[in-house]
Amino acid sequence: MEIKNQFAQKLMEIEAIKLQPNDPFTWASGWKSPIYTDNRKTLSFPRLRSFVKLELCHAIQENFPEAEAVAGVATGAIAQGALVADELGLPYSYVRPKPKDHGMGNQVEGEIKKGAKVVVVEDLISTGGSSLKAVQALRDYGVEVIGMVASFTYGFPVAEKAFADAGVKLITLSNYEAVIEEAAKTGYIKEEDKAVLAEWRKSPDTWKQD
Repeated sequence: MEIKNQFAQKLMEIEAIKLQPNDPFTWASGWKSPIYTDNRKTLSFPRLRSFVKLELCHAIQENFPEAEAVAGVATGAIAQGALVADELGLPYSYVRPKPKDHGMGNQVEGEIKKGAKVVVVEDLISTGGSSLKAVQALRDYGVEVIGMVASFTYGFPVAEKAFADAGVKLITLSNYEAVIEEAAKTGYIKEEDKAVLAEWRKSPDTWKQD
C-alpha cells in the first residue's frame, strides 16, 4: 500500500479525520466542510507519532537532501518539526503567525545561520496562506527556503497556485483523494457520500453557503 493511503487509513483509525457529508463543519475561515482534519492527534499515539516523524524525514532526505536546518510552523507543526529535526540531527526553529508584541519581538524562534538551506515542516495545507506566510518570514529572516513537507493537503487549486507562485516545492504524506478512497473502501463513508465530497472539493468556498 502506498504511504498516502496507509497514512490516510491510520488517521481514520485514531479519528484524526472526521467525515460528515450531511452535517458539515464550519472552518475558521467560514467555509463549510464535510471533512475535519486534526493531525495533532498523531502526537498522542507513540507508534503513529514515530511513523509520521520517519516518513517526513524520508521525504526530506529524498527531496531536499541539501537541507541544513528545519523550521516548524506554529502551532500545529512545532512538535512534529522538532521530532524531525532531532531525527535528522539538524538545527531547529519555529515560526510564529506574527512577531511577538513583547520581548525581542521575534517571529522566528530559535537560531538559524543566515543563508542556510531550510525545509519547513507543516501539519496541514488548506489554502496555503498561513504556511506561505511562514515561508516569507523565514526569507525575511535571511535564510533560503528550499521546500516544505506536510502531513496532509486538501489539494485545493488555490493552494497549488500559491505554492507555485511562491516558488515552494511541497511534499505531503497524504491527501484528500487518498482519504476518500480509503474511507469508501473501509465503509468509513457510504458510497453515495462520495458525490457530496467531490462536489465540495470543486468549490469549497461556496459550498452550502446559501
